[in-house]
Amino acid sequence: MDKKRNVEQFSRADFVKILTNRLKAVAGGKNAPVSDLYSHTPNKLAAALHPAVQHLKVKEIIEHNPDMKSFLFAPDTAAGTKSLAWFSAGQYIVIALPVNGKLISRPYSIASSPRDTLNGTLRITVKRVDGGIASGYMLDNWTVGTTVIASAPLGDFTYEPLRDAKTVIGIAGGSGITPFRAFAKAITEGDEDFSLILLYGSRTMADAVFSDEITEMAKTCPKIKLVNVLSEEKVKGCENGFITAKLIRKYAPKDEAYSIFLCGPQAMYDFADKEIETLGIRRKFVRHELFGEYFHPERNADYSGDITKTYRLTVRIAGNERTIDCPADTSLLRAMEAAGINAPSDCRSGRCGWCHSQLISGEVYVPQSVDGRRIADKIYGYVHPCCTFPLSDVTLDVPPIPYG
Repeated sequence: MDKKRNVEQFSRADFVKILTNRLKAVAGGKNAPVSDLYSHTPNKLAAALHPAVQHLKVKEIIEHNPDMKSFLFAPDTAAGTKSLAWFSAGQYIVIALPVNGKLISRPYSIASSPRDTLNGTLRITVKRVDGGIASGYMLDNWTVGTTVIASAPLGDFTYEPLRDAKTVIGIAGGSGITPFRAFAKAITEGDEDFSLILLYGSRTMADAVFSDEITEMAKTCPKIKLVNVLSEEKVKGCENGFITAKLIRKYAPKDEAYSIFLCGPQAMYDFADKEIETLGIRRKFVRHELFGEYFHPERNADYSGDITKTYRLTVRIAGNERTIDCPADTSLLRAMEAAGINAPSDCRSGRCGWCHSQLISGEVYVPQSVDGRRIADKIYGYVHPCCTFPLSDVTLDVPPIPYG
């Protein structure tokens, strides 16, 4: 009993001593205001490299054909963006678009090089998608002077010397050429150090946007080689048909490892992945850039739902709750966007986790090929709405969109 009392008395005395010293320190402190955290150099650099939002203004539009344009942006200084965020070739930005009174967001690969950013220019290239809300809106409405809200540069479709081989076989299809233009420019300008052999699949040479430009880069930079692969036209100096394992072997290094980077439509991935599998390349050397919800649940053998049904989706977001319809063949994200609910999204492909939301109740289906969740997410009931489909009525807790 005496021993316990001594411990308690010691603890009180020790506490009083600590408190007295702290009060003396506070009394001896200065009354000057605390300096702004962003006045410190590391924080300034972090804010410049990873801004919460970029305010941009269209400064030039280049029309490649009636259904494809490049938009060149400058910082919208009037809105507070003084300079463009630095990025790595292969990354993308997410554009916020007010379409028909609803705010939607879409990712677009950056087609310009990192060095262009230092000169105040950022470029994306947009191709019209049949039934595409975002692409049609931009192509039909954007003019020089249009102001745009965008995210910081995002994505991991980048070259990493510790992971990737010294030679990269690029496989591009359609507008999937845009990140490879950025790669080629960065290599030419000395900001990337690897060899790029680009197999560019198009229907005809008229569809091969940036082909002439990349060919000119290849003339001055031996690390770049462009091979146009045309499916509907035979042209001297071009390959005819599709990008097969045989074609990859023809141009790949014979006695050294190489990486394969793919960017293009889902149909190209479906075909190319099967061809690449026969090459026996280590998995780490095959990289995909995935944009948009091109997956359909009924195409997967493990899908057990009824694709004809429509379920009720209850969304809790920013303190509000709303219940909407969600057809079985529609992702939770698309259903929310169609109902005018501003849910966050970036890659729209199940990988980045930006739309990470808690599944409160209900059953859902997530295609294995795009399930980028961590093990803990699966255990504790979190999903990525961009690639999640309802199997019953669902209740979802969604974080608010951070910009727009």
